[in-house]
Amino acid sequence: MATQSKITYDPTARYEVEQIEIVIWEDDRISLPATIFKPKADGPFPALIRTHGGAWNIGDRQGKARVDHGLAECGMVVVAMEHRRAPDYPYPAQVLDTNYAVRWLKLHAAEYAIDPDYVGGAGDSSGGHTMLLNAFFPTDPTYGSIPLEGGAGLDGSVDYVIAMWTVLDSYTRYWYAMDHGREDIVEHTDNYFADTGQMKLANPQMVIERGEQQAMPPVIIIQGDSDDNIPNYLPLMFMDTYQAAGGDIRLEWFPGMPHSFAANEGAESDRALEVMRRFVADQYSS
Repeated sequence: MATQSKITYDPTARYEVEQIEIVIWEDDRISLPATIFKPKADGPFPALIRTHGGAWNIGDRQGKARVDHGLAECGMVVVAMEHRRAPDYPYPAQVLDTNYAVRWLKLHAAEYAIDPDYVGGAGDSSGGHTMLLNAFFPTDPTYGSIPLEGGAGLDGSVDYVIAMWTVLDSYTRYWYAMDHGREDIVEHTDNYFADTGQMKLANPQMVIERGEQQAMPPVIIIQGDSDDNIPNYLPLMFMDTYQAAGGDIRLEWFPGMPHSFAANEGAESDRALEVMRRFVADQYSS
């Protein structure tokens, strides 16, 4: 978190928002587009990178546009990024893509009225898992191994993480899916991690338990208590572990809400957006 803020974020503000489609990385095999949600104002603004979910195998950046727009209209540039997917690109491809995207945004901050010293991270479901790994290891040489021309000295660090219905423990969630007949989750998890050893290695919960993290930014977990994809005991366990390790973490429950609920209209979705806005504002308050 920034300690002496010259940037603020006002949850009560409402700017008109424009959407800009760009490509942040491409080579002869792949292209990684992104959608930028930018307030129509001078700035400079804080920024947020969001990594999308889809069990590491499916989904796209457009699925949570309601959240992206809702955060941007209060005075923030939100970048919804694409990433490579399993099974063609297993772990750690998505963390590499996310680390690159954070560095890319910092390098190109002036083009989008962003202050590069104020960049947060967000992710939904498997995208939250990916963003947490990047946040915990912002200078890891593997995660930062995609070269960025002109980006010397930049890293993947973020000021905070918004973890929406996130896979906080990929190993335990795998066995939960096995026990509950969720063959889709089992298959997708196998596609990305290849084996249970990788699930334990690339595991936000176990990273903190083992004390391996390079950084521990503030985290907020947005979680419906009727989510049949993420059992309720996993966010509770993660919160306890993060706090015990000295981290700043909040867990906000949404009664009766299923997985990915905030993507759709509704009273609890509106409340989730307001909770996220106020969390961001807290990070940049003096």
